[in-house]
Amino acid sequence: MQIDAQRDERIKKESLPARLMRRPELGAIGGVILVTVFFLITADGAMFTLSGVMNFMTPAAQLGILAIAASMLMIGGEFDLSIGSMVAFSGLVFGALVVNLGLPLILAIPLTMAFAAAIGGVNGAIVLRTRLPSFIVTLASLFILRGLSLVGLKFFSGGSTQLRGVREAVSGDFLATVFSGDAFGGLFVWLARHGVIDSFDNGMPKVPGIPVEILWFIAFALIATYVLLRTSAGNWIFATGGNSNAAQNSGVPVRRVKISLFMLTAAALVAIITVIDAGSTDARRGFQKEFEAIIAAVIGGCLLTGGYGSAIGAFFGAIIFGMVTIGLTYTRLDQDWFQVFLGGMLLLAVVFNNFIRQRVTGER
Repeated sequence: MQIDAQRDERIKKESLPARLMRRPELGAIGGVILVTVFFLITADGAMFTLSGVMNFMTPAAQLGILAIAASMLMIGGEFDLSIGSMVAFSGLVFGALVVNLGLPLILAIPLTMAFAAAIGGVNGAIVLRTRLPSFIVTLASLFILRGLSLVGLKFFSGGSTQLRGVREAVSGDFLATVFSGDAFGGLFVWLARHGVIDSFDNGMPKVPGIPVEILWFIAFALIATYVLLRTSAGNWIFATGGNSNAAQNSGVPVRRVKISLFMLTAAALVAIITVIDAGSTDARRGFQKEFEAIIAAVIGGCLLTGGYGSAIGAFFGAIIFGMVTIGLTYTRLDQDWFQVFLGGMLLLAVVFNNFIRQRVTGER
């Protein structure tokens, strides 16, 4: 019996627009285009020079690393509201290791990441063992870690909420350039001398290179996307967030997947990068980044119910944040409009993502 290809959904070809609408990052890409058009109209032209692009990509990169980790956890069906406080606490641990204990970066970096991973593992274990919402567990961790950061900084600095001396402590360490400064400096000098990019009167480039956090951001997005789309671990993450009971019955190690996602050390990576760049760490580091990271993940297509989302979407969501944060300084608009933007983008992203999902799947 011949199967009618036009009526059998198993072999029916899906149109290109339908395939595009299924992509969770569609809204974030559209958002980047709209925000770019807005600033092309309202902002000073300097915003889209090489220097201007680096200016807004740097904060976007720092937030984006957190947002990608948050998106993976959200796809797995959980939240982590302690990300921002983890940045501060990891900064304290890292600063104490290099300044107070004098450890080289080859030891201080993995120890900091291991410490952050252990705390994430504890959060995950509490969520799974008590069956409490991860929102509640990590909200408690948010306050605990922020308080420990304050107390710890006072202890290691002799009473201050800021620990200085990091730049001096890591000076000359070969790993310092991997986590701070600008990459491809020689290439940018060559480009400036040949008139490809803007230069000063002495021939040196106005932009000395690509900030390393941008390279970390791109690499993290590519790795996360590969894991989600090309590995069995990625399938497990989507299955766990979509229906954990069904995933468990299908042989997916749900507990291990969720704890592993909580243990992602993105906050520690951001802490190390920003602490080395600034030369110090303080208790306000990472303040409110947990909310911005989750908003960037939602803008990027993550559903609050889990099982759906994209690391690339979070990538573009973070770029939107960076463009608006820095872009407003190139306009005559009040920069406090940024707070309005946060709430508006979150609401629009949730409505848009739900609308697209319902149109594609036929759900109501």
